[in-house]
Amino acid sequence: MLLLGYGTAGPWGWLTLLLVACAAWASEITFELPDNAKQCFYEEIVQGTKCTLEFQVITGGHYDVDCRLEGPDGSLLYKEMKKQYDSFTFTASRNGTYKFCFSNEFSTFTHKTVYFDFQVGEEPPLFPSENRATALTQMESACVSIHEALKSVIDYQTHFRLREAQGRSRAEDLNTRVAYWSIGEAIILLVVSIGQIFLLKSFFSDKRTTTTRVAS
Repeated sequence: MLLLGYGTAGPWGWLTLLLVACAAWASEITFELPDNAKQCFYEEIVQGTKCTLEFQVITGGHYDVDCRLEGPDGSLLYKEMKKQYDSFTFTASRNGTYKFCFSNEFSTFTHKTVYFDFQVGEEPPLFPSENRATALTQMESACVSIHEALKSVIDYQTHFRLREAQGRSRAEDLNTRVAYWSIGEAIILLVVSIGQIFLLKSFFSDKRTTTTRVAS
């Protein structure tokens, strides 16, 4: 079971996070990481279990985040600073609670949206008798092939959704900047136009004053 611990992002300590998990204890989630905040997750893992942590920053700032993974004894297994995306695979060296944290403490006013996929253990065989000595039947082989193909499709869909969300965020950010730039240009154009009008009026006003003085 995956547990969520609120670091500087909240005051409630450990909360159980309900996620979609398969029999291999694979969990994935997309969450908001506020500025100057830290979010930690905890997983109970048995010794000898192979695990994979994959993460990607979808929106916010320069699309980077700090990631840290610690063992039950507090030993540092993985640490990366200001990474946009990465993947790390390890085998649990002992039983206990493993902790991995995402930190946005280096950012003062930009919050991030982070996606991660944490897989614990190998997926069990589709059929209980898949590891038997005899060969699979034609129907069983077809089911296994379809199952593997569907898993690949799900992985591709997940990555395409992440890329689409990241691209949409970049486009919206660019659109906002263009809108602000256009407003700034309009204000500058208005100020310059008004300034030119007053400048031209001052030229004609000085001419009338000089003509009046000469006539008198």
